[in-house]
Amino acid sequence: MSSPISSLRILPAEIESAATEFPAEASGGFADSLRGAMGEMGELGAQADHKVAGVLEGTGGDVHTALIAVEKADLSFQLMMQVRNKIVSAYQEISRMQF
Repeated sequence: MSSPISSLRILPAEIESAATEFPAEASGGFADSLRGAMGEMGELGAQADHKVAGVLEGTGGDVHTALIAVEKADLSFQLMMQVRNKIVSAYQEISRMQF
């Protein structure tokens, strides 16, 4: 008997494909994954800056797409800050351990 829940799609197709591709990239190690995520965060910030500049200059930039790009960059930055906080917390916990 098939489950009716298994046929539901919660995430858009582009997010699902990105989620399935992540483990293959993570095989390089934690530091490489972190560097890649930070690079992606920088790219999102640059894209947001470009779209906002397009809106301000009036070169065909749409306010809605600029706002979405800014929100993506902001969420990416917030996520990286939370990951950083967790890493610092884990380091502090390890440094308190007695061997």
